Amino acid sequence: MSSARSALLYAGFVLAALNLRPALAGLSPLLDEIMTDVGLTPAAGGAITTVMVLCLGLFGWLTPFLARRTGLDRTLLAGLLLLAVGVLVRAADGAPALYLGAALAGTAIAVMNVAMPGVVKQHFPDRVGPWTSVYVSALVVGAGAGAALMVPLERLTGYGWREVSALAAVPALAAALLWLPQAFRRSGVDRRGAAPAVRARPFAALLRSGTTWWVTAFMGLQSLTFYIMLAWLPTIFQEAGLPADHAGYLLSLTNLAQVGATFTVPVHAGRRRSQVPHVVASSVLTVAGYAGVLAAPTTVPWLWMIVLGLGQGASLALALLIITQRAPDPASVTALSAVAQSFGYVLAALGPLLIGLLRQESGGWTVPLLAGIAFCAAQTLTGVRAAARPEPARVPG
Repeated sequence: MSSARSALLYAGFVLAALNLRPALAGLSPLLDEIMTDVGLTPAAGGAITTVMVLCLGLFGWLTPFLARRTGLDRTLLAGLLLLAVGVLVRAADGAPALYLGAALAGTAIAVMNVAMPGVVKQHFPDRVGPWTSVYVSALVVGAGAGAALMVPLERLTGYGWREVSALAAVPALAAALLWLPQAFRRSGVDRRGAAPAVRARPFAALLRSGTTWWVTAFMGLQSLTFYIMLAWLPTIFQEAGLPADHAGYLLSLTNLAQVGATFTVPVHAGRRRSQVPHVVASSVLTVAGYAGVLAAPTTVPWLWMIVLGLGQGASLALALLIITQRAPDPASVTALSAVAQSFGYVLAALGPLLIGLLRQESGGWTVPLLAGIAFCAAQTLTGVRAAARPEPARVPG
């Protein structure tokens, strides 16, 4: 591969990964404004994120079948283009457009989420650990940037939440442009993904595997505990007395703190046969972050955000690393990724909605945050089982 082609591959891959979270994270600092403008209750406001996360679960199944017909690279390109359309529709006037755009953006992210581990296995088969680090780190940097920039962009430009949130289409289109050479490359490599077709029988075999379900449960619960905070953390801080911009900066801090874990954990854990110690450590840090926000949200909030970010970043990196390690080839990785992320994100989608309902009924954040800590405990148990099982989940030929 020429140096120019390699540079385009690396740049397109990183920018695609950067686009996996801004459409989600960038909405949270604007949620109070959106609810006021559109006339939504707290539960309906939480449902915006729920719609997107639910789509991550419902439509991740599309990816293996799209990859079979068009290849992983073209599937990733289609996801980027649909993401741009979704965020533009979401910014249109009215609640129906808000939820429709959220659904389109969530579907696009679902396709890309499932495709990315397979893309890592396809393009970097001998460097799965390091490139998983790059991919997950870019993902969390995108989330942090999305959370940090929304309120300052509103103040800088004088625009409202609709115009500012629509800006997420720009990096999606830029990533699509960079990825075009991969999607339409001509080489001796199988352009359909260098992997066997994914059929109903292999999926049935995956669904009968105990490994698949432990991996799926861990993926879902770590995502649930992440999206609870992604959706509600700025609101929690604002109701505790912090300004909206500070709340956005704190959400950005917890996302950026994840980079420290995502750069190092996959490389270190990837060398080990079992990732159990890493799973336990990541869960302990996540619980500590939740507890800090519950006990003293305005005392040292930056500390709670760093601790929470390290725990959540490590958990996400471990979930994706385990998916990649438990499957031997791009087709198997894509299929396992589809199962784990589809079922997992359906579970995760309940988080923001449930927390919104608990906040609405209890009148405070104590009960919702205690529920989040309980979910963290369940995350630990399932993660230990997923990390301790060395046998791969294979898609039969």
